[in-house]
Amino acid sequence: MKKPVDAAGVAVRRAALDVLGRIEEEGAYANLATNAVLGRSDLADRDRHFVTELVFGTTRMRRACEHLVTRHRTGGMSPRVAAALRLGAYQLAFGGVAPHAAVGTTVGAAPKPARGLVNAVLRRVADDVAAGIEWPDLATELSYPDWIVTALTERLGADAATAALRTMNRAATTHVRDDGYVQDAASQRVVASVGAGPGELVLDACAAPGGKATGLAATGASVVAADPSPARVRLVVGNRDRLGLDLSVVVADATASPYRSGAFDRVLVDAPCSGLGVLRRRPDARWRIDADAPARLAELQVHLLREAARVVAPGGSLVYSVCTLTEAENQGVVHAVDLAGFELEGTETMAPDDDADGMYVARWRRP
Repeated sequence: MKKPVDAAGVAVRRAALDVLGRIEEEGAYANLATNAVLGRSDLADRDRHFVTELVFGTTRMRRACEHLVTRHRTGGMSPRVAAALRLGAYQLAFGGVAPHAAVGTTVGAAPKPARGLVNAVLRRVADDVAAGIEWPDLATELSYPDWIVTALTERLGADAATAALRTMNRAATTHVRDDGYVQDAASQRVVASVGAGPGELVLDACAAPGGKATGLAATGASVVAADPSPARVRLVVGNRDRLGLDLSVVVADATASPYRSGAFDRVLVDAPCSGLGVLRRRPDARWRIDADAPARLAELQVHLLREAARVVAPGGSLVYSVCTLTEAENQGVVHAVDLAGFELEGTETMAPDDDADGMYVARWRRP
């Protein structure tokens, strides 16, 4: 006797497939599209969490899922059908969902004309998973573009890079500061590296959304938080007000700083970067970042640091941080910036692990 279809399970997959379709067809961001779909959904909280897990996991493991399904399909198909196949493959290979549940509910959520195809392909994928998958290479197995695997391997070494890449395929750990702000442990270490304290004037030159700026203000220092985007500045203001902190927030472009020379005791440049240390928080970022981004962003980072150095007072310090681990944006920037009159006090590389994101920090002192 044929088992009845799990209606609730189909509804969850249909919602996940709706999000995946928006990502595929409209170029939507995974987090925004998920929020939009769930915002008009009447799913229970547990099911809503599962939708998010399915969307983020399928998006993150896209390359691996493509490998699993392309062996068993021929010809072209609509983006929505291709997304349904990846959704099913993710559940079978990585999601810990029982084969009958993964196949049945995904087929039920797939476009009707393609349900036979989806059923046939996913049953073969289930057989492959049960027999043990032979991956053609590490980048396919861990589902990253080749260039990201190469970049992190060159930077960290093969073993450490593989560990970091595996870590970023798992959900991020949540850390809550004493004041209630949710902030990754590595970002909190960046704040600590600034060494700010009462009586000091500190500039966070690239402050949005405000996690590091509010952390600096909590030390008792007088902090100016700047960002060139009015919309992003509003995020800083919102976080400041929610935490009840004394923090000056301004719209200012850090590449052309409006401050007088030597105005600040300490300056933090938490620069825009390729973000390869925080990919577990951004499931679709690995597919959006291009291989030329690190070199392109490194030029901007050097410009930001040189301008920031101008506003550091004698005896003050300058801290550079990026949530990425490419050579170009780490040591490459430190070597290229060549800050006359400053002494490099040290650098720190924080590879992503189960407790923290990946970060790079460099610190200079102006005698």
